[in-house]
Amino acid sequence: MGTPEPFRIDISDVLLKGLFAKVRAYEWHEMPRGEGREDTWNYGANLEFMRSLCTYWVDSYDWRKAEAQLNAFPQFIADIGGLPIHFYCEPGSGPSPTPLILSHGWPGSVFEFLHVIDRLAHPERHGGEAEDAFTVVVPSLPGYGFSGKPSHPTSPRTIAKYFDTLMTDILGLGDYIAQGGDWGSAVSSWMGYEGRGCRGVHINMFAWRSPGVTPETKEERDYVAHVDKRLQMEGAYFHEQTTKPQTLSYAMMDSPVGTCAWIVEKFHGWSDTRKGFERTYTKDQLLTNVMIYLVTRTFNTSTWIYRGLVEDVGGPPVPKGARIERPVGVAAFPIDLYPFPPRSMVERHMNVWQWTDFDEGGHFAALERPDDLIRDIRKFARILRNPGGR
Repeated sequence: MGTPEPFRIDISDVLLKGLFAKVRAYEWHEMPRGEGREDTWNYGANLEFMRSLCTYWVDSYDWRKAEAQLNAFPQFIADIGGLPIHFYCEPGSGPSPTPLILSHGWPGSVFEFLHVIDRLAHPERHGGEAEDAFTVVVPSLPGYGFSGKPSHPTSPRTIAKYFDTLMTDILGLGDYIAQGGDWGSAVSSWMGYEGRGCRGVHINMFAWRSPGVTPETKEERDYVAHVDKRLQMEGAYFHEQTTKPQTLSYAMMDSPVGTCAWIVEKFHGWSDTRKGFERTYTKDQLLTNVMIYLVTRTFNTSTWIYRGLVEDVGGPPVPKGARIERPVGVAAFPIDLYPFPPRSMVERHMNVWQWTDFDEGGHFAALERPDDLIRDIRKFARILRNPGGR
């Protein structure tokens, strides 16, 4: 393990020029039209939206502005087991800020958390109390963004070991809270199950399964049936990235527009867009997240985590019925690839200390509903500091 080295993002003009030239040169094609086909997102990334987004991309989007935002907080590279791990680390206010690690998933990035770092680390600057401060660590998953690329597919369990080492051994931030959604939820859950320094887990997606635990009530069985149907309609990406990620990569690594469409369609489908997609995210937000994949050339390696789920065991088998016994906080947002199961089912998988149901919000909670997520993390941290007040 190496000492963390300061890191700064600085993408070359040559790379950017080539990328934007490909976007400009893209040859547009058709999509289904006609009566009954008004909701054209049903077929995938909407053609009109993609054309509008790409026009904005080449005419108005400013990567250098986004790069400056990405460089606004201290960031580092640390060698963990021969793999460079990129991370932000913002020390919190006050004498004893709670360590907090925020883990993203696919198709997200560290950008999801950029605008909540200062509010979590320095609440007193934003109308809060300094005693709620966190020392905030935001890593890029291996194979994503500015972290190194593993030589083979890596599972959430293995990534959890990297991140536990980062927090406990490299940064000396034991007794931490692990928070995440999407794959970040799986990584955080594994940190809660077997991480040496984890104090508690806060998740906004359910991604842990205790072996041998099955649905018991009608409500739970109905939930499983709903998820199975949902995955049948929406899970083609998952099946492709789990089975043949390398084949997909040849097209995506060559086409910025293709990568953008593949990612943006998931932001549309998994987010709470009831008030409109462009009221949920700005074009700049969507494009900055996509650009991180493009300027680091990590679309291919980012998908390997899906294959890693079945290929990289990462440790001894989990005993039948074993659950996460460390305290768990659940932030249940209503719109997602699939929502949380009934609480009765979740509690057989993990030790739930806090459960919050929200009326609005979706998969990318830190971007969609940052105020709600911040309040829920703070509330969970307070409970951990004072368990008797549950």
